[in-house]
Amino acid sequence: MKRELQGRYVTIATVGERVQAFVPAPLPPRPPIDWTPDLRGKFDQALLALGRLDGVSTLLPDTAIFLYMYIRKEAVLSSMIEGTQSSLSDLLLFELDQEPGVPLDDVREVSNYVAALDHGLRLLEGGLPLSLRLLREIHGVLLTRGQGGHQTPGEFRRSQNWIGGTRPGNAAFVPPPAAEVPECMGKLELFLHDQPEPTPALLKAALAHVQFETIHPFLDGNGRLGRLLIPLLLWEQGVLRQPLLYLSLYFKTHRQYYYDLLNQVRLTGDWEAWLDFFAEAVIITATQAVETARQVLDLANQDRHKVSLLGRAAASTLQVHQALLAHPLATSGSLVEQLGFTPATVNKALGHLEQLGIVKELTARKRNRVFSYAGYIDIMNRGTELPDR
Repeated sequence: MKRELQGRYVTIATVGERVQAFVPAPLPPRPPIDWTPDLRGKFDQALLALGRLDGVSTLLPDTAIFLYMYIRKEAVLSSMIEGTQSSLSDLLLFELDQEPGVPLDDVREVSNYVAALDHGLRLLEGGLPLSLRLLREIHGVLLTRGQGGHQTPGEFRRSQNWIGGTRPGNAAFVPPPAAEVPECMGKLELFLHDQPEPTPALLKAALAHVQFETIHPFLDGNGRLGRLLIPLLLWEQGVLRQPLLYLSLYFKTHRQYYYDLLNQVRLTGDWEAWLDFFAEAVIITATQAVETARQVLDLANQDRHKVSLLGRAAASTLQVHQALLAHPLATSGSLVEQLGFTPATVNKALGHLEQLGIVKELTARKRNRVFSYAGYIDIMNRGTELPDR
């Protein structure tokens, strides 16, 4: 199918030069998507994979525990794409008020991502539709602290931005001028609300992600918010009962091809190549998430069995183990507070878990010792490994 440029160029004046900025045409694409048998089959596979992912909640005794860690893994990966150097353990230490091994602004950015997703879900649960207001609110949380705090959190940009390069004149891509952003985003909001026509949820998520990244409506945080848009939309549309689909690892692994496809859509209208990539990302990511959930479940069951053989100490140690499943980095003090046990009971239980090889102490000190449910963190860490620093 022959398509043309998916929008129009407008000339903007910057310091000492005139530059072409791209204003995308509104969604849905025209002419419509060419649903070849291969592409249709790929989307059918993606929907089946999402169905299996949605069913993972029946595997897990407490989906909220898995979701707690899975969201934090996504926060780390999504922030890595933007160049933030924070590991999953750094984030968990930060949340414990311990000292992470990276610059504080980096780990704050990752923590903001978790808070932004939580805020978005609460707004959706409260009845606010996926809308410009919701996106601005999420953005306000995303940039509330850390390196983006001066980039007008929660407000659409009022100045020109660009992607790659040192200025618009040598940038890889120049999004619409600020004056065009409200209209572009208004049309995207209409599309999210099935105007001018209904769009199936998975297709809507794929198209809306590209459109959001093309508009780049904020001065900072567009990549992270554009990736957050996908699970929020699928959750709002009822495709997933829990927001468990996070594509950042796949996008990170295939980063250059991902950027090339976004550009190809803008220049040639090749939505079909993007949709094939997006469906593949969903299939692989959903399948990996189901496998991760199974590994966590197997580990928890094996470790519970080990603890159950302790005799009289088993009951309290099992409760400490369960608390570590919810928060796999903990201090003895935080466990005392959480469980209402005496310090002696918690420390004995931690001693048993250490002897069984279930937890490791990360700090060689007498007070405020930090304990790690190492096997669980290892499972969740896969794909988030940082280069040596």
